[in-house]
Amino acid sequence: MPPGPHLAATAARPAAEVRPAADGSARQPAASRFTAQLLSGEPAGSAVEVAERLLAIQGQDPRGARLAIRSRTTGLTAADVDSALTADRSLLITWLNRGTLHLIRTEDYWLLHPLTVRPQHERACRNILAAAGVTADQADRAVTIITAGLADEGPLTRAQVRDRLTAAGIDGNASLHLLMLTCHRGLAVRGPMIGAQHAYVLVRDWLGSRPGQLDRDVALAELARRYLAGHGPASDRDLAKWAGLPLGDARRGLGAIAPQLRERDDGLAELAGHRRLPANRREKPQLPDPKLLGSYDPVLLGWETREPILGPYRQIVTVNGLFRPFALVEGRAAGVWAWRDGQAELEAFGALSEPVTAALAAEASDVRRFLAGTESDHDDPA
Repeated sequence: MPPGPHLAATAARPAAEVRPAADGSARQPAASRFTAQLLSGEPAGSAVEVAERLLAIQGQDPRGARLAIRSRTTGLTAADVDSALTADRSLLITWLNRGTLHLIRTEDYWLLHPLTVRPQHERACRNILAAAGVTADQADRAVTIITAGLADEGPLTRAQVRDRLTAAGIDGNASLHLLMLTCHRGLAVRGPMIGAQHAYVLVRDWLGSRPGQLDRDVALAELARRYLAGHGPASDRDLAKWAGLPLGDARRGLGAIAPQLRERDDGLAELAGHRRLPANRREKPQLPDPKLLGSYDPVLLGWETREPILGPYRQIVTVNGLFRPFALVEGRAAGVWAWRDGQAELEAFGALSEPVTAALAAEASDVRRFLAGTESDHDDPA
């Protein structure tokens, strides 16, 4: 595959043209899901609109989370995402679904945190700390030190928190999991950017007073509705896996919104009404144009199986749970890519047509535009 602007190619494997599934299975329900995901159809107008549609975007890889915004908008930059995190306070990152960092709308914190942060997440965090030599008493004292520091001096970066913990006689190398514990307890979140680093703030300072507590059944219904807006059609097991909730909770949520669902022959759940977009937007399910998607892109994380997109190319998700950036062509994985020295290096899984090659070269140029001025690493992936 010849290189295009800012797109370098390595050897393709295997030497066969990448095509959609011959039986058309990639189109349904995948096409509807791509539209729900804002990868096809009308793009979103802002980073906040993407977060509203998808509800929660995996966020442990800072560049990957920002590239998820790029793939679903036109003309935005990574700096726009940072501005939403910092100046607007309209986005934040914290530990939510499955005990993992997610980028969300600030106002959705009050829905997601009570539902998705579960006791086993704190237990797992404490077990990791114990293995690192941090006792339960030290962990609790660290949470007090962190919250006091954020109250007196915040926002603080992870490095600044580490220094304060070390000064108090607590192993600063455990700062990430001690911050995780603080966030699990609903005391702090990752809010603004300080230079290239993501800083932590107190929930009460950054978000204000907590609104009235939602009844759990009402919250589960809203979770199900919002999930389907960005992931439908989907099953109860898809929702349970994505949110990290028991299957029974997923079924309760979907059952509560049954009158809002459209009947489908395949038994999947789908909202019957118009998705949460301005009324002047019209959408027709279609497969996306060729795209370069970042690491941990939401299109691989919203359902029980990734088989319709990955097919045999399971190496996109490594054995240690890392999700590699990949090229999406006709709704299927067509190669993996990396961003090195200002250009995308693509390793295609098969021969690509000239139009696809040109489209991916344009994508590489757009990645360069999006990252311009913000290519220094953000906070360490966690």
